[in-house]
Amino acid sequence: MTPHDSHAGPDHDHAGHDHEPGGHQHGPGHVHAPASFGRAFAIGIALNVGFVIVEATYGVLGNSVALLADAGHNLSDVLGLIVAWVAIILSKRAPTSHYTYGMKGSSILAALFNAVFLLVAVGAIAWEAVQRFAEPAPVAGKTVMIVAAIGILINGATAWLFASGRKGDINIKGAFLHMAADAAVSAGVVVAGLVILYTGWTWLDPVVSLCIVAVIVWSTGGLLRDSVRMSLAAVPPGLDPAAVRRHLEDLAGVAAIHDLHIWPMSTTEVALTAHLVMPGGAPGDAFLMRAAREMRERFGIGHVTLQVETSEAAACALAPEHVV
Repeated sequence: MTPHDSHAGPDHDHAGHDHEPGGHQHGPGHVHAPASFGRAFAIGIALNVGFVIVEATYGVLGNSVALLADAGHNLSDVLGLIVAWVAIILSKRAPTSHYTYGMKGSSILAALFNAVFLLVAVGAIAWEAVQRFAEPAPVAGKTVMIVAAIGILINGATAWLFASGRKGDINIKGAFLHMAADAAVSAGVVVAGLVILYTGWTWLDPVVSLCIVAVIVWSTGGLLRDSVRMSLAAVPPGLDPAAVRRHLEDLAGVAAIHDLHIWPMSTTEVALTAHLVMPGGAPGDAFLMRAAREMRERFGIGHVTLQVETSEAAACALAPEHVV
């Protein structure tokens, strides 16, 4: 039987009205994504594009691979910010007959793209740094210090723009971490420039470049891991599926649970489906709405579909090949 959904107000709450024991029941609501951060993206992109141009120019003029490395990293961050922003815009598009969830999953693809792209970029940086060890060249330490100091201000300000949303969306978290890491890296470049200025140790320039690579790889590792997991429809990070199962099993009248699936619809929204074995049959909409509300409030799962089955109906479904 096809479920009938009713939309209540701006929160788009869903309440199922299928009263047969085997029908699918939809609980209320979903968790909304945080603000789009459109202004933050626009400002961050503009600031970093300008800084990339300045940094690359003085990196060439000052013969500093550290500045060129950081310019390359900042350029990858610009592309990452653009991709993340476009994905957030796409995720707000309404569902269609072919994209029944809309394009919410584009935010997951954007996070995965950003992680992979950053790793490719650091490979090029590392290669250039290693070559510089073999062919050292003089470095304009004062120029390096001034440009990198500007980078601290720009990257720090951009990171601050995304700070409030870093806990709710790995796209925003990725933007924040990259900008914060860039600010820290720029501080390291300032120190390197100062040391080169007073000691003439040109080998320190490629060393700093390799340190930049290490920082980028470290900061990108978590983003890559989480985005790969989410793209494979794994349970989102920070959500305990065992706790979710226990909560559903403890619901009044539930004898068993099978076919429990939890997956990310986007980087901010989570969906759940489960079959509840209730020998007494479907208890009604109030039970299902309360169960879905608890899923949202306790676990942040906003799209909940529960199918109620009697013990007879579940006998076949609980065969080993169907148990999750």
